[in-house]
Amino acid sequence: MGAAIGARHKVGAYSNKLATREPAWIRVLLLTLGLGFFALFLLMPLIAVFGEALRKGWDVYVASLVEADALSAIKLTVLIAVIAVPLNLVFGVAAAWTIAKFDFRGKSILTTLIDLPFSVSPVVAGLIYVLIFGSQGWFGEWFYDHDIKIIFAVPGMVLATVFVTFPFVARELIPLMEAQGRDEEEAAVVLGANGWQTFWYVTLPNIKWGLIYGVVLCNARAMGEFGAVSVVSGHIRGETNTMPLHVEILYNEYNFAAAFAVASLLALLALLTMVIKVFIEWQANRQAQPESE
Repeated sequence: MGAAIGARHKVGAYSNKLATREPAWIRVLLLTLGLGFFALFLLMPLIAVFGEALRKGWDVYVASLVEADALSAIKLTVLIAVIAVPLNLVFGVAAAWTIAKFDFRGKSILTTLIDLPFSVSPVVAGLIYVLIFGSQGWFGEWFYDHDIKIIFAVPGMVLATVFVTFPFVARELIPLMEAQGRDEEEAAVVLGANGWQTFWYVTLPNIKWGLIYGVVLCNARAMGEFGAVSVVSGHIRGETNTMPLHVEILYNEYNFAAAFAVASLLALLALLTMVIKVFIEWQANRQAQPESE
């Protein structure tokens, strides 16, 4: 019986191999197209950014990064990410838990609303906050009377960043939690665990790599966001300019060396995000292999 099953598996594997085998020239063509696309649209722009940033020498590069406005832009970018990412972390976990673990009316609507920032232009998102909190907006007059500045200030930039980045954590966790089901959480509750204990000792270990992955993507988008932040920032140099906005100003002033120097930091952020992504996927696969065996 065992020999028959083994032979059947071998035949199935061999037939699958035959079904997916292509002529050598097709594989070479596809590989060439893939590598060509990668080189043309990803590798060459990346090389161009670092080449332009260092074209006038290392001293000019460093001077462009330690200049007062550049340092202000870097600090503001980090500040916005430090505020927006934890907020999206809390929202993402809560939304994923609610959607994956409970059945309720409007569940499909909530799932659709989470994807809203993916379909709405970031510029439109920024305009929404101007409409709500601007001087002529719905609540703008009240905030103005109480000397609270939202638009053309850090709070508005944080709100815009939160809006465009809040799907990332939730979208990573929802399918992961749905695939795991509710059995382990229900068993923990039966054994006397409360909600916090169930999450900390049962749910979190199962979703930790997806959670870290979502946070990394959310942070990368928060630091690189341009459209929504541009609308609500006011482009006040040294006060409300993030790194992407500072790059735009320097480029418009034909200060290309400084513009590409700051842009290279954003490119390094993208490369770091990619490295972390690969590491997370490797760790997740490594952890899943013993369980499957």
